[in-house]
Amino acid sequence: MTLQFSLGTHAPESVDSACIMVGVYEQGVLSSAAERVDRASGGLIRHQLESGDITGKAGSSSLLFAPSGIAAKRVLVVGLGVQKSFDGARYQKVTHEAARALGRLPVTAAVSYLTEVDVPGRDAGWRVRVAALASDFAAYRYTATFKPRDKAKPAELAAIAFAGGAGEQASLDQATAIAEGVRFARELANLPPNICTPVYIAGQARAFADNHDKVSCSVLDEVEMTTLGFGSLLAVGRGSANKPRLIALEYKGGNEGDKPYAFVGKGVTFDSGGISLKPGPGMEDMKFDMGGAAGVLGAFVAAVKMGLKLNLVCVVPSVENMPDGDSYRPSDVLTSLSGLTIEVLNTDAEGRLILCDALTWTARTFQPHTIIDAATLTGACVVALGKHASGLMSKHDDLAAELLAAGEETLDRAWRLPLWDDYQAQLESGFADVANIGGKTAGAITAGCFLSRFTDGQRWAHLDIAGTAWEEGRKGLATGRPVTLLAQWLISRSEE
Repeated sequence: MTLQFSLGTHAPESVDSACIMVGVYEQGVLSSAAERVDRASGGLIRHQLESGDITGKAGSSSLLFAPSGIAAKRVLVVGLGVQKSFDGARYQKVTHEAARALGRLPVTAAVSYLTEVDVPGRDAGWRVRVAALASDFAAYRYTATFKPRDKAKPAELAAIAFAGGAGEQASLDQATAIAEGVRFARELANLPPNICTPVYIAGQARAFADNHDKVSCSVLDEVEMTTLGFGSLLAVGRGSANKPRLIALEYKGGNEGDKPYAFVGKGVTFDSGGISLKPGPGMEDMKFDMGGAAGVLGAFVAAVKMGLKLNLVCVVPSVENMPDGDSYRPSDVLTSLSGLTIEVLNTDAEGRLILCDALTWTARTFQPHTIIDAATLTGACVVALGKHASGLMSKHDDLAAELLAAGEETLDRAWRLPLWDDYQAQLESGFADVANIGGKTAGAITAGCFLSRFTDGQRWAHLDIAGTAWEEGRKGLATGRPVTLLAQWLISRSEE
């Protein structure tokens, strides 16, 4: 369930709420809302700062229960860190940690005054949107495959009001729509691969289309793709009992005849590596190898919910990569939909093999204005950028700049890697037009170079989200990235 958001203008000391949230910096500096609460409560916050019970450390929280002079039943005092170094990234972290702490309390609703905290270079609308998205992210719980609880559920946070006026309503509406897209993406990616198969993803796309105006869905099965010549995509799925699907969602929110923007997302619902089998430890995370598909579908959901005035296409090639007697092999030569032949040197470099056919089909079918693909494509990108930034590759400087700016605006950040022709030589093959891997060095870049061969004449960019699509650890969940980045990019395009 997505959190319900609203705006409020009541003073923090007089608002009737189960809990209010105010911020305190280190060195005893109080935010304006905290100052008002402190005065009304007879200096309670400052007394606890002096005693060391409240530190102001970034992301920390302390609960004051039923303080005298305050209408709210609880005050959650949230640490903001050092004031002079407070910035947008710190603000996002603080609002996220505050929502996590709030979720541990027996409350169903709260009021946040953290949106009144000054963030250099950011306006009130930005603060409201980021706080709402961070709060919804923290409130998300994956429950789909757990046994239903027999006993009564404890109180669960359902609504947050943010300090702000009517001028921030548009930003809050955007946050509501984007949060729904992020949750859609996270839920899809978190599902186990015995449930989330290519056919299941197709069903979810159809269900969304059936429930929304201006949205249509079409799905190609393996027979139709064979007829059309999807030789590269179909080879990857040959070893699985779960047959591949090519899923296309269309949203016609713009003018008739306007070229659509297009998203393409890698949808490998489980990646064993195929014949080039992956090591056992960590293979369970390969259910997340459809994170690109989840991300572009979530961004599509957000765009529809926002009612953006543009045309948008979302294409998902979805397969399962498994070892079998009919699996494709290293040294096979595949004929892609584009006609280019591909020498397979590693069956674990399968994402690019399904994307290349999907990119070709998307360009031919929709003649889009711009194509952006997202994929959990390479471990090399994780080595290069870690878990914080997605890898961005494009030969179009203006498009790369737009995406980087969208990432900075939302803090769903990307970092541009080169896509120089110098790297193309690593993909040369003695047996086909191109090899599917380029050797040990520059693995993320050569993967992007491979895809670029199938996007000639297209305004195209590639996002490698292998490091950002899910959290580390055995209990790590999907993040929903790059939904917010792509949603912001679409917002900016709709405003041009």
